[in-house]
Amino acid sequence: MKKFQSTIILLLLATVLYAQVRLPKLISDGMVLQREVPIKIWGWASPGEKVEIKFIDSAYSVAASDKGKWQIMIPPQNAGGPYKMEISASNKITIKDILIGDVWVCSGQSNMELPMRRVEPVYKDIIANSSNKYIRQFYVPREYCFTERKEDFSDAKWTEANPQTVLDFTAVGYFFARELYDKYKIPIGLINTSLGGSPAEAWMSEEALKEFPHYYEELQKFKDYSLIEKIRKSDSVRINNWFTALRRKDEGYKNPDTPWYSTALNTAGWDSIAIPGYWTNTPLEGTNGAVWFRKEIEIPESADKSSGLLILGRIVDADSVFINGKFAGSVSYQYPPRRYRIPEGVLKPGKNLITVRVISNIGNGGFVPDKQYELFLKDTTIDLKGYWKYKTGAVMPPLESQTFIRWKPGGLFNAMLAPLFNYKIKGVVWYQGESNADRPVEYRRLFPALIKDWRNNWHQGDFPFLFVQLANFMEPDSEPSNSNWALLREAQTKALDLPNTGMAVTIDIGEWNDIHPLNKKDAGKRLALAAMKIAYDEELVFSGPVYKSIRIEGNKIIIDFSHTGGGLVCKGNQLKHFAIAGADKKFVWANAEIKDNKVIVWSDEIKNPVAVRYAWADNPEGANLYNKEGLPASPFRTDDW
Repeated sequence: MKKFQSTIILLLLATVLYAQVRLPKLISDGMVLQREVPIKIWGWASPGEKVEIKFIDSAYSVAASDKGKWQIMIPPQNAGGPYKMEISASNKITIKDILIGDVWVCSGQSNMELPMRRVEPVYKDIIANSSNKYIRQFYVPREYCFTERKEDFSDAKWTEANPQTVLDFTAVGYFFARELYDKYKIPIGLINTSLGGSPAEAWMSEEALKEFPHYYEELQKFKDYSLIEKIRKSDSVRINNWFTALRRKDEGYKNPDTPWYSTALNTAGWDSIAIPGYWTNTPLEGTNGAVWFRKEIEIPESADKSSGLLILGRIVDADSVFINGKFAGSVSYQYPPRRYRIPEGVLKPGKNLITVRVISNIGNGGFVPDKQYELFLKDTTIDLKGYWKYKTGAVMPPLESQTFIRWKPGGLFNAMLAPLFNYKIKGVVWYQGESNADRPVEYRRLFPALIKDWRNNWHQGDFPFLFVQLANFMEPDSEPSNSNWALLREAQTKALDLPNTGMAVTIDIGEWNDIHPLNKKDAGKRLALAAMKIAYDEELVFSGPVYKSIRIEGNKIIIDFSHTGGGLVCKGNQLKHFAIAGADKKFVWANAEIKDNKVIVWSDEIKNPVAVRYAWADNPEGANLYNKEGLPASPFRTDDW
């Protein structure tokens, strides 16, 4: 009898729990709802269950469908808050601290994902003064799914900006929001759904991918969970075996009494190498495995040694750092800046030893040039550039990269985007393209298809879609050349043919040696200018000069531009990075001057010019055509070669 009663109680309890109304993660404390449009609130309950919402002195109700889904439309509201919302069924949920303002989706790859934490050294004062309850972020977890569109996220919440939380905000998104809030004084909500390394096709729906059969077929392939598990297991075993063998072979660890980070180690037989620098054209060229580097530094007796900050630029691929024989930290991949905090008691007056074990997985390793390599004490800075001693600990075969399943077509759309489509938004800001730069011609179709796909799924018409054009990156070429990055930028520019699109040109704020430039403030500000024009109907100059047309007069090409603002200007003594070609398609650097708000280009080497290019390079260093508002001209070409 007791067993029977227990069973009944469990069944009743299960029924009550099932009947309770549930909400998606987006509908939660601190959320920002989109102003001036009908607001959709949705969730799950027992089939047929009545759900009631009380919000800003009004009540709304609906019955859940036979599948337990429900939604309520709230009439458009003006910006304001904070408010609370009560949602009642068999249970009651109160959502607190709700704001009504503008909601922007921030998406793309690592340059959008990159958080304020990474750029903290550049923007310390801004971070210290970032408290603003009207700027908030919803951080979407980094997940993927190939088999279905997810209805909700596994775990996420809204967070308001302050000096602690803002460190996890998208940096580009935060600076974008900051500009908009300063201008309009309305709440700004950022939905940060971005993932480093992700190609555009990962953010597209299965339906949209049908236009690209190779991606569509790949999506079908990865619907097989057993295949994913097989790849994961194979990658894991192979990578673990590589690192296990590396550790076992590494001479630097073989003698436990004097490992190669020990201060007692005799390094008389070690070679020397200049740091920073890549290993190309050095005795280490082509070395994969572990190489140890050591440098002795002298700390003055008078220096404050209570703590320190060791900055080692960037290192390819991974590193472990030791100070005076004590482990200071490690970074497992090449992109993050190396910043190691040294606790009290580690440093001492006189000689101190810095040891860096570098792992090169594939290709050439090295210490990235033109970065900071310094030890900072409270009152002293010690330059670490120069010659270091080094010795190879172990040589290994190249390590084949893992399969990044999360980047496969459709996976991010289903898991990181689909759960957002019920949520009303103001628009999208997008920073992506680096991972598609090896397929730039395809991007001419792929990127517009993505924009149309998102708009079709959000059912909000042609909402503003603003994006960042690829920044300058890699070593500059001394002569005019072809460039996949230039072709990708061209594809991005062509997407401006779609309505309500805007582009922030950033060829002047990148870094040749870093795919993740730290200047996210100007990128965010230029996106905000585009938003002010496209989303807020402001009359202002929001773009730098964009190529419009040419005419040829003798040996000169005369170029006309749109978006000239107050007029074309040259930042510097003379215009640079224009190239000109005749019918033989051979480009040479050209002379260029501004006259009557046009650019005239010529070269004494080309008597009959037919085409001109501007800033057509991976890194168009020195390109200096702007408008008077300080916005750079977008790269372009007039040929289709």
